[in-house]
Amino acid sequence: MAGFRDETPTARTLVFDLPGWPGHLAGQHVDVRLTAADGYRAQRSYSLAAPADGDRVELTVQRVADGEVSEHLTGPYAIGDPVEIRGPIGGWFAWRPADPAPVLLVAGGSGIVPLMAMIRARRAAGVRTPFKLIYSLRTPAELYYADELRTPVAGVDVTYVYTRELPEGRPGLPKRIDVATLNTAGWPAEFGASCFVCGPTGFVETVADILVALGHDPHRIRTERFGPSRD
Repeated sequence: MAGFRDETPTARTLVFDLPGWPGHLAGQHVDVRLTAADGYRAQRSYSLAAPADGDRVELTVQRVADGEVSEHLTGPYAIGDPVEIRGPIGGWFAWRPADPAPVLLVAGGSGIVPLMAMIRARRAAGVRTPFKLIYSLRTPAELYYADELRTPVAGVDVTYVYTRELPEGRPGLPKRIDVATLNTAGWPAEFGASCFVCGPTGFVETVADILVALGHDPHRIRTERFGPSRD
């Protein structure tokens, strides 16, 4: 590890320099494996948090209670400690700057990570593809990439939905993303937007269902999820 920065009290971005890294697309992920002194191994998948930048790779890890890998990476793991990283993996849940279609990003909690990589890839490529991000999180304290997202960027519109606690001074009540949210903060279906949805399984399934009901082409809705299914 070359360095790290804390995003929230329970989430950390880790920066690695990986000689010979082949590059990656925004939205791809890697497998991270840790090996204990007694030979025990634990492996988890993490989305890449930034676009390709030479040999540099960034991962944002959310601490999970009793998580064998996340608790180590967000706690005692230090610069110089060994780790195995395999990837990049995946190609379907990925955004390419050459795609001119408008983009709708819908994030639930730590599902913001691969979507932030897409926003950063847009900036790095210098393209003007219009982006809309709808970011659902429980409380303001859990906002990843706070300074970056709060800095206005032409062509990138950000809407926050808080499910448990609103920022101080914000009127209204906490809520979940619903039909009205996606209808007003997203793109009209006739725009043919590329939709990327990432978050817990139930969240992703609900959002995808609403997008289809609003008339979005199911083939243009790409999802990445974690946790048990809604059923």
